[in-house]
Amino acid sequence: MQNGVPQTDYNALAARIKAWGKALGFQAVGISDTRLDAAEAHLLQWLADGHHGAMDYMAKHGAKRARPAELVPGTLRVISVRMDYYPQQAKDSHEVLADGSRAFISRYALGRDYHKVLRNRLEKLAQQIRDEIECQCRVFTDSAPVLEVELAQKANLGWRGKHTLLLSREQGSWFFLGEIYIDLPLPVDVPQDNHCGTCNACIAVCPTQAITAPYQLDARRCISYLTIELKDSIPVEMRPLIGNRIYGCDDCQLVCPWNRFAQKTVEPDFAVRNGLDDASLAELFAWDEATFHLRLAGSAIHRIGYEQWLRNIAVALGNAPNTPEVHAALQTRTQHPSSLVREHVEWALRHRSIG
Repeated sequence: MQNGVPQTDYNALAARIKAWGKALGFQAVGISDTRLDAAEAHLLQWLADGHHGAMDYMAKHGAKRARPAELVPGTLRVISVRMDYYPQQAKDSHEVLADGSRAFISRYALGRDYHKVLRNRLEKLAQQIRDEIECQCRVFTDSAPVLEVELAQKANLGWRGKHTLLLSREQGSWFFLGEIYIDLPLPVDVPQDNHCGTCNACIAVCPTQAITAPYQLDARRCISYLTIELKDSIPVEMRPLIGNRIYGCDDCQLVCPWNRFAQKTVEPDFAVRNGLDDASLAELFAWDEATFHLRLAGSAIHRIGYEQWLRNIAVALGNAPNTPEVHAALQTRTQHPSSLVREHVEWALRHRSIG
């Protein structure tokens, strides 16, 4: 009590927030301050080196990404959350990658779009906080200039691995992150220590050598960037390295020793849809645009659009075993209206004949 006004017990409130978050399905909830000085310097150097490629939005906001109080005025703390996503019934990733006629899709994208799932849960958590105490808060799910890995590390949810993703001793890296920016002076958690040690497995396994050094990623070489973020032609020298990966790449996570401890998700929304964990390249390439929109509505994959979908599969078919089925699939798109699709189909046919 101060001047007759009850004082908020922020320690007790923080504990309730974490309990509410776990009740909503988050596996971990932590709180950090907003100081990101070291991360800001790293971000600005990364941008100066051009490692963001065509992701202009990374440079658009400049240092604001590392300054939460500039993005949302009044922000004092960031509540970070973690939610597992690896599907229960997904086909073994190594088996799919080993069969060049199958399509590999990053395991985070096999179910419902995570942006929708996390945002809904975060909004519920934010409302519970507002119901408890007057405050201003705003939620983020990979949808704004937020350095989520740095914030999650400060909030004791894990540490940044050498592949630049967040790692947890209890849950590896198969999880999504989300944040709530809030104007309350909540107690902050102690950041975790790094537990990568001398391991360089993620660096060694990267098909395109996109991890140029520990904690350094050149996005221009990353298969996730090439198949999702890049809207134009995929550089010719990168195409053979992509293999059968048509949306994203999980290699650095699949080889990480900490993922031996990862838990599979219990969220029905992240269950495999449309057999995308083990579909044939030829089958997916045969989808017309209406089928693409019908099957992938509500999926993170839908955001890349039909043209890019065909572009990616054409590259994978160019790398696939030399079978009549694969050759016939490519022939069906040689006259496609999109010059982007035709270019990658023509490359695939040439690459196969040379190989």
